[in-house]
Amino acid sequence: MHWNELLLTTLLSIVPVVLALGALASTRQPCEHAWRTAKIATSCGLLLAAVLLGLGVFQLLPAVSGAWLTTPLHLVMLLLANFIGFVVIRYSATYLQGEPRQKRFIALAQTVFAAVSVAVLSDHLVVFLLAWLTIGLSMHQLLMFYPDRPRAALAAHKKFLFARGAEICALGAFLLLYLHHDSARISVITGAYAAPEAALSFGEQAAACLLALAALIKCAQLPLHGWLIQVVEAPTPVSAALHGGVINLGGYLLLLFYPLLSASAPAQALILVVAGISSVLAALVMMTRISIKVRLAWSTSAQMGLMLVEIALGLVELALLHLIAHSCYKAYAFLSSGEAVQEDLQHRQAPASQPTLWQWLSAGGISVAMVVTLGVLVRSTTESTAFDVFSPWVLLTLALTVLLAERRNPSAPDNQARFVGLAALVMLGYFTLKSLFAVLLPTFEHATPLWADLWVSLLFVVLFAGYYLQRYGLHLGWVQKLNLYCYAGFYLDEWVTRNTLKLWPHALPGRIHAKQLHTDSREGSL
Repeated sequence: MHWNELLLTTLLSIVPVVLALGALASTRQPCEHAWRTAKIATSCGLLLAAVLLGLGVFQLLPAVSGAWLTTPLHLVMLLLANFIGFVVIRYSATYLQGEPRQKRFIALAQTVFAAVSVAVLSDHLVVFLLAWLTIGLSMHQLLMFYPDRPRAALAAHKKFLFARGAEICALGAFLLLYLHHDSARISVITGAYAAPEAALSFGEQAAACLLALAALIKCAQLPLHGWLIQVVEAPTPVSAALHGGVINLGGYLLLLFYPLLSASAPAQALILVVAGISSVLAALVMMTRISIKVRLAWSTSAQMGLMLVEIALGLVELALLHLIAHSCYKAYAFLSSGEAVQEDLQHRQAPASQPTLWQWLSAGGISVAMVVTLGVLVRSTTESTAFDVFSPWVLLTLALTVLLAERRNPSAPDNQARFVGLAALVMLGYFTLKSLFAVLLPTFEHATPLWADLWVSLLFVVLFAGYYLQRYGLHLGWVQKLNLYCYAGFYLDEWVTRNTLKLWPHALPGRIHAKQLHTDSREGSL
């Protein structure tokens, strides 16, 4: 190994090593010193990740350095993981003051982000799988931060079993790929699918389907989603770390092995059907919930499904943008969930009225005109195939229609102009960011099947119709009945929980009844 490659490998290794050493040191220090050590470790990791990404963007790094991958995709994920860890540790230093198990949280949180750093950089199948296993086991301990809470224990038990299932699927896929390519290097395996070749063998198709199944389980897609909704019993920083930096690793797995996935029609169909339906159902269920943390959890399941659909459609640059935006937003949303009451009061005080049919039609007409104009502009300025899939344009049109139709005070012309300008900025931001991330990622030639595009477009239309009915059609009896099923999550988690506990029973902590606790305290005072 040349000296400059050895230096780069060492620099990349420092990021997870610093976090791991911080986790180890935190267990041997008083709480105040442990928090200081964790802040220093996460700051160093964030700074070094930012420097490495800067070097990678300017193509000053090789694609592979020793045991690490250093493409923009991996360096962006490294920076994202360390940024979320940096924010979570600083928030937790105040949030967890007075908790008796602070040092345990500090050590486990740093262990999680150290393992994430290893997973997103690793160029070896075994190292990647071991890092993924470490993430799952560490998160399990964080989810059991309050072990006396029955719902938290049940959620952690289900997640533990489902995570092991995802890891078994990944292990099976890795074994098949290793046997086929006679190499455990991820760069070698994915490089074999860079150029279109003959049809995949049965083993390769099976490996692609197993990877798709592992990602679906890891991203909490229906019906294996219940644990994600119930882990809100854990401390808020744990939820922020889970939703902002861990759950999206299923999407990263598919991005990492996208050259293989793009050649496997069965794996793409599996993702489009399961993740597509999950995304729509989770979004509709989310609208029925009141608790801010529960709404955010359902939103995560829906957003993860949409991200997986984007990958299956070949929109890898949009999926990476979605992954980063979702991670940052969800971490912020959970850490600021304490302000939800004030925000809800402000929302209730804002004037609202049901849009008329004419307002819906005019908003739809304006949205279609804007999207068509943007599409013509895009085709005249770029030849990238990233904009050829029309289902994202359908989603953009529907989103702009809702935005314009539900504008405040529609009788004010200046207000209309402001919302049209906002819609134009949304479209400009979509085009700019998608083009930027297309530059960061390698070019993939992938033709999206027509049936897949039509299927996803139909799902978006169903989602729009469900939103309209839940918002403006609750006076209808059949919509009320449908809304009850949405509120119950279509009883999917109850069915999964019942069968999970039959197959793998788990003793849950007993509930503490308030009346009994009050009686015991009175007897103790006597």
